[in-house]
Amino acid sequence: MDIKNRITGEVYFVTDTVVDWVDIFSRPIYKHIIIESLQYCQKEKGLIIYAWVLMTNHMHMIVGANGVNKVSDIMRDFKKFTSKEILRILLVEPTESRQEWMLNRFEYAGKNDKKIKNYRFWQEGNDAQAIYFNDFFNQKLNYIHENPVKAEIVNRAEDYRYSSAIDYAGGKGLLEVTIV
Repeated sequence: MDIKNRITGEVYFVTDTVVDWVDIFSRPIYKHIIIESLQYCQKEKGLIIYAWVLMTNHMHMIVGANGVNKVSDIMRDFKKFTSKEILRILLVEPTESRQEWMLNRFEYAGKNDKKIKNYRFWQEGNDAQAIYFNDFFNQKLNYIHENPVKAEIVNRAEDYRYSSAIDYAGGKGLLEVTIV
């Protein structure tokens, strides 16, 4: 597979991690915020998703952008919105047994950052790595899809609901994925 023939523009492997690796995405309510926000970014901001996986405390994606927005701008806005929405739910709805502990972790991280008022949800940055070569793309694609298998959540990558592995196996996942 030659990614240069199937992809236009810049493509990145990005990783976004929750502060202190807090396992917040073990609850569906928080996973759905991520999915809905990614769908919005695809529809309204031009985010192109080639591969993705949402684990309990981090997310990996291979992404690009079409239109005026750059990947870095889209990801910045995505992280800003999702952190506010998840924190809003944590603060007002009793949906989480670990609520107090989580808020303490996020507050501590926020107090140590002059740019943050109260809470920091995501670690700073998104560890974006530009993808120029097929081998690197394929390595990251495999890494993304095998994450839930290595974590012993599923036996087969395509069985994990919060991933694009099902799309690459011929099925239909939760997000629109551009198959390469």
